[in-house]
Amino acid sequence: MDLKENYLPNEHRYDDAALYARCGRSGVLLPRISLGFWHNFGAVDPYQRSRDITHYAFDNGITHFDLANNYGPPYGTAEETMGRLMHDDFRPYRDELFISTKAGYDMWPGPYGNWGSRKYLMASLDQSLRRMNLEYVDLFYSHRLDPLTPLEETLQTLVDVVRQGKALYVGISNWPLEQLMVGEQYLREHDVPLLIYQGRLNMIDRKPVETGILDFCRKMGVGFIAFSPLAQGLLTDRYLNGIPADSRMARGRTLTDDRLTPQVLDLVSALRDNARASGRSTAEQALRWVLEHDGVTSVLVGASSVAQLADNMKCVQNP
Repeated sequence: MDLKENYLPNEHRYDDAALYARCGRSGVLLPRISLGFWHNFGAVDPYQRSRDITHYAFDNGITHFDLANNYGPPYGTAEETMGRLMHDDFRPYRDELFISTKAGYDMWPGPYGNWGSRKYLMASLDQSLRRMNLEYVDLFYSHRLDPLTPLEETLQTLVDVVRQGKALYVGISNWPLEQLMVGEQYLREHDVPLLIYQGRLNMIDRKPVETGILDFCRKMGVGFIAFSPLAQGLLTDRYLNGIPADSRMARGRTLTDDRLTPQVLDLVSALRDNARASGRSTAEQALRWVLEHDGVTSVLVGASSVAQLADNMKCVQNP
């Protein structure tokens, strides 16, 4: 495809109303499948592939693109890809997109490039907006709890980024339940209610269910979005016959071979058999398991190809 060619999205992209779910008690509808930029959208990845994947996503009603300041690699380059996509394709459709970013993990050297201080969060969001060619993000997250910065400082910063018009909503990711409860109350009392919590939830890691986080979000009208619903590919057929040379596990950056335990292999084998009996793929079955939890608004999926995204989307397209 010529990169100068005008992108015209599918005019039927919103025909399936069942693709969307209300986010807690807010006015926001999110697609049940959201596209995550954690991997596959950095400077090391082909831009045209990123373009093809995001076109397919939007053509099929996926309006939510999820990023963070240090997604790449290298850090910041997934947001730069998003900025290029905005320039090349999505600027006319900005008001149809729900774009999120985060700050909380390591981003730049020194004492102000990590964790949850006002200094870091404000500076990081300003940088993210520049990289993405955006005036605001729809959603800004505290990406993790800072055990040393007072909670009130981090939370007041979230309030202020909304009041400054840099974000429409705020979210919390990876906070323990006790601090989440404090955060939800603080934000609500300051008239910037917590929109959503992002946590890892899949058939291997059920922490948000086991610790009560999902129950709390449902009770308080806070949305919940699951990241890593396929456990970075473990809950697919990819590793049942060994470690492919081109796999994430072979690269060893965020998924190491010690995760491939006999117990996991047994779980995935049983999952595959159940999926086949239902006429589904292993990934589709695993995604359905997450989405069937009461209170889960959406799942974040990554994709290294259009075909992979199309397979994942079957979990909401097939009865």
